[in-house]
Amino acid sequence: MEIDASSIEKMVRQVIGELDTEKLAQAEEEKQQKGNYGIFDSMDDAVNAADIAQREYMTRSMKERESYVDAIRKVVVKKENLNLISRLAVEETGMGNYQHKIIKNRLAAEKTPGTEDLRTDALTGDDGLTLVEYCPFGVIGSITPATNPTETIICNSIGMLAGGNTVVFSPHPRAKNVTLKLITMINKALEAAGAPANLITTVKEPSIDNTNIIMKHPKIRMLVATGGPGIVKLVMSSGKKAIGAGAGNPPVVVDETADIPKAAVDIINGCSFDNNLPCIAEKEVIAVDSIADSLIENMKEHGAFEVQDPAVIDQLSTLVRKEGGGPKTSFVGKSAAYILDQIGIEVDSDVKVIIMETDRNNPFVMEELMMPILPIVRAKDVDEAINIALVAERGNRHTAMMHSKNVDKLTKMAQVLQTTIFVKNAPSYAGIGAGGEGHTTFTIAGPTGEGLTSARSFCRKRRCVISDEFHIRDFSKELK
Repeated sequence: MEIDASSIEKMVRQVIGELDTEKLAQAEEEKQQKGNYGIFDSMDDAVNAADIAQREYMTRSMKERESYVDAIRKVVVKKENLNLISRLAVEETGMGNYQHKIIKNRLAAEKTPGTEDLRTDALTGDDGLTLVEYCPFGVIGSITPATNPTETIICNSIGMLAGGNTVVFSPHPRAKNVTLKLITMINKALEAAGAPANLITTVKEPSIDNTNIIMKHPKIRMLVATGGPGIVKLVMSSGKKAIGAGAGNPPVVVDETADIPKAAVDIINGCSFDNNLPCIAEKEVIAVDSIADSLIENMKEHGAFEVQDPAVIDQLSTLVRKEGGGPKTSFVGKSAAYILDQIGIEVDSDVKVIIMETDRNNPFVMEELMMPILPIVRAKDVDEAINIALVAERGNRHTAMMHSKNVDKLTKMAQVLQTTIFVKNAPSYAGIGAGGEGHTTFTIAGPTGEGLTSARSFCRKRRCVISDEFHIRDFSKELK
């Protein structure tokens, strides 16, 4: 049977077409396995990629790890990148203050510890030498909030990679786009620095279902949740090693020995920072009665607007709180001017905080709202003020502040409240290294006890022992 030239050409084209289709399918499969700068269609692919990356990462030196950490720092603090992620975070979530986001993102990049945090302990004696070193867990699942989306990813990426881990992020859906932009940005910088692909991964479409996959996935060795009490409770009951950075309701006490003008400025600055989104920010003031009037007047001189009418206070409460308690999401992280405008009160843009006097049981005192609304409660003396603060803090053991020159009372409040962070005579943000000494983090683990997390928080302690050798002080055995 003869086959004409056109039939041969048709068969050749068909074979070539099938080969091309097969190659395209193979290329697409490889792309899915590799991801797009750490971003995957499915959480399972994201976890598997991070697991493969972690095995390769284990072969890299400490010096290489630190170079990757430096690459993250540099790409984040680059002016156009810093401005972009700060602006996108505010625009997408509808929360916070652009200028303050810049400060927070820079703080996370510059003051989160790297590999220097992993100090080795060496013990020597008659029985030899023992080394105790911080070593990686493996693949970490990190659940991040909408309130501090970029800051949390920056500080967790630095700390977790410094510890030798890889990380799979499950971001809040409300911060999806800025999260994907940041992770892409970081992974491009890591690639340029020679790091293995997929040290940091996530999914295109964050969701509760994807968070549940992380919590149950057998290749996730540690869970880190930064958010409300619900998600912290979930990770703590997961059966995995868990770090929970939960809610707070930080009180600030002001007594009669305080520098009142300074205390007023510090409280306003701390409460208004990023529109009160930080979990460390001042949420209620307990002032000794003898100085309360002076404190309020000084606060009003530095950006506070006082609401005195009880009916307006109730109107404000109805506006920003849910019927069953807790903040309405639409008002979290909004400015004082925006909130007041919703009840028909127009104020200048220099108004930073809404203040009002309430009793100690008012919901504004007892609930963490994460908005620049600051109730003020009077106390007859400093001891009563500390007791009120203890109740208002709700046992979160997160953060508290006190303005006082009485060392005994400062000590008493620190001992009674047992908070992870206690700030004396400064704004709350001094407690995370902004105007105070010490490193920064936006994952503050009160419920699980790690405190201000750093690279060592994300590591296992491992012991290496050599018996009867390498102790060089005592050579009596050699002389026998």
